[in-house]
Amino acid sequence: MADHEGTTDVNAPASRLFEYLSDVSHLPDYFASMRSAEPAEGEAVQVVADVNGEEVAGEAWFRVNHDQKHVEWGSQGPSGYRGLLDVTGDDHTSTVTVKLHTEHGDRKQIDEGVEQTLREIKRLVEDGSAPSS
Repeated sequence: MADHEGTTDVNAPASRLFEYLSDVSHLPDYFASMRSAEPAEGEAVQVVADVNGEEVAGEAWFRVNHDQKHVEWGSQGPSGYRGLLDVTGDDHTSTVTVKLHTEHGDRKQIDEGVEQTLREIKRLVEDGSAPSS
């Protein structure tokens, strides 16, 4: 069992950052292994991801709490994969925290993936590349 966590500060209003991150269709923008993510019925999401060099399609779940600026996600399967994202801050700056849990995988590789995701979120939002929802 492994838990992974990372945090970064973003020079953008917390509301703008959360608006971007809470739109499931933006996941492939900042998660390197995610190829597509499309909302389905309810909390379900149809995803395609690169898993060890192989494209794998499946169903995941994605829950958004706008009041708390909190997102949770996960997928079925033996890995126990799930995660959460929290945004805090004000009208000028914000902080995003990502936490992941998985039963399988290389700890160093997953930690590097979390850090890469945070760097990409920061870059997309700060340079204006992140589309508005």
